Amino acid sequence: MKLKFCGAAGTTTGSQHLLEINGTRILLDCGLYQGHREESYQVNCCFPHFDPKEIDVVILSHAHIDHSGNLPNLCKQGFNGNIYTTFATRDLCQIMLADSAHIQEQDTEYLNRDRAKDGLPPVKPLYVREDAERCLRQFVTLNYERPMPVADGVTVTFYDAGHILGAAQVLLEIVDKEDGGKKKRFLFSGDIGRGGNEILRDPAVVRDVDFVLMESTYGGREHELPTGAADEFGEMLNAALARRGKVMIPAFAVERTQALLYIIHQLYRAGKLRPVPVYVDSPLAVNATEIFRIHPECFNETVYKFLFEESDPFQFPDLHLIRAVDDSKKLNEVEGPCIIISASGMCEAGRIRHHLKNGLDDPRNTVLFVGYCADNTLGRAIRDGKPVVNIFGKPVKVRAHIEAIDSFSGHADHSELLDWFHKITGPKKQVWLVHGEPERANALRAALASEHDGAIDVAVLGESFEI
Repeated sequence: MKLKFCGAAGTTTGSQHLLEINGTRILLDCGLYQGHREESYQVNCCFPHFDPKEIDVVILSHAHIDHSGNLPNLCKQGFNGNIYTTFATRDLCQIMLADSAHIQEQDTEYLNRDRAKDGLPPVKPLYVREDAERCLRQFVTLNYERPMPVADGVTVTFYDAGHILGAAQVLLEIVDKEDGGKKKRFLFSGDIGRGGNEILRDPAVVRDVDFVLMESTYGGREHELPTGAADEFGEMLNAALARRGKVMIPAFAVERTQALLYIIHQLYRAGKLRPVPVYVDSPLAVNATEIFRIHPECFNETVYKFLFEESDPFQFPDLHLIRAVDDSKKLNEVEGPCIIISASGMCEAGRIRHHLKNGLDDPRNTVLFVGYCADNTLGRAIRDGKPVVNIFGKPVKVRAHIEAIDSFSGHADHSELLDWFHKITGPKKQVWLVHGEPERANALRAALASEHDGAIDVAVLGESFEI
């Protein structure tokens, strides 16, 4: 049995890990590497660490694009096997992969206009929407904790990861025929949630694990606030709405937006927030919310009971779901206090940029950040207090109030990762850390090494291990 790191090694994107077992090649995740455009295209287009035609099976941990986003390209280049995942992940991939294809088509069209001016030949997107649809035909869906044979001597079981809807920890129970028929239990963490999520269940505890492939995104970093800081969020909203302006919330379309809707709904019901118009202005977020409604198997007990005993967790009076561009533009004309939730969370794409362009210079307005913004993004520039930012190539003065709350992250922080690891039973004789920048992975490695006797390695791109 051999493990090879083909992505998300030394970085947090492009999750791809290859297992060779009993003559079968199993790919764990097939995500897009996200970075500078030219570098990203070169990494994503050609699968330098394996031949797509030689992959037999794909097992997908969850729908985020850095884990699923290169599946259409993999299938386009010759992979014709099954893609195993959970029901909710498949449904989210239906909209997220199509959205990813649409963005690539738009970006390529824009890039080719510039290339034409310079006399350069046109380039093609990695894949188009038809490719995204075709790859979905290869999905095979399973519920949590339902074992399924997927290859010779290999059975997969998905356990709830508590990260986003449908996210799974992947347990492989292996009879290694090339190693004398030894039984081995291999756990791929996927991305681990924090626990105490507003909507989702806590990460499940997996038992009797021999080998662990573990994410390290927040190694060495702690979140400022615990999960479920609804009261603090409500206080921020009330203070912002008292200024009689708009509250603009940049939020990722999947999981973050739905968590906000549920909390706002509960604040209304508790009388802790006065009703104002709430607009979700993101077609992807609107579609994702519809998918959340049909997957109660992922909900924690509180939300599950609310759904069946009370009402729709994501629907309340004065909520408006915006799909059409013309309806989005009309929000510029809204007078009086309101809440606008719009993608993307880092303000690098989507309709939130238009709302910021039209509302940042009004001191009555508030921009409320509910998640991390990476360096060199528009969101980071605004969060850092820059007095002027560039939007669509034009300077915009920042006169709006800027607020942030750090309780909505879907990723376990350093302490929460350690807690997840220690709850896993079994010898855990070998641990590999992936999906983290070197500083983060090394910080987590040092912490684990001080408390665990097994071997712990930080993954290196292209490196292989015999297990």
